[in-house]
Amino acid sequence: MKKERIILGIDPGTNIMGYGVIHVKGNTMHFVAMGVVHLSKLKDPMLKLKKIFDETGRLIKIHNIDEVALEAPFYGKNVQSMLKLGRAQGVAIAASLALDVPASEYAPKRIKQAITGSGSASKEQVAAMLKSILKIEKNASYLDASDGLAVAVCHYFQNSNSSLKTDKNYSGWKSFIAQNKNRLK
Repeated sequence: MKKERIILGIDPGTNIMGYGVIHVKGNTMHFVAMGVVHLSKLKDPMLKLKKIFDETGRLIKIHNIDEVALEAPFYGKNVQSMLKLGRAQGVAIAASLALDVPASEYAPKRIKQAITGSGSASKEQVAAMLKSILKIEKNASYLDASDGLAVAVCHYFQNSNSSLKTDKNYSGWKSFIAQNKNRLK
């Protein structure tokens, strides 16, 4: 595995696509960027998919991305929503593969587990933990942006020998804090 790499995390959506970028040097992560791509003003679903493809490619190029990680669509009751999310994810994967950048996907519960220690954590808990882990000063203007960043960090944890790798099992915040005293200040 490369000693230095840049990871793009994407939270696909058809109204807002969240993204986050981290730079990994050795076993250390550094925050690079996070943001959102607004898609709600585009009424044609095919134009939304084109925008997702174009923006994913643009992010890969401007940040010189080595790896892309995406949140997998979750299984919900609304089949139409799931279909739309699957298309959004597929287009982002196609954009990365078109630029010869490998893509991986992670289930939402796995992402939350990797960041907070709990697969049922709220978006706000994920965002707060990311601020702590990456020493980010500002709040994300949208939780979709911190969700994208969480995907990138999860990918790093799952594919490294980092001391921050979260392959432990936590039953809740109390358990997480007890097992990670060195991460608290």
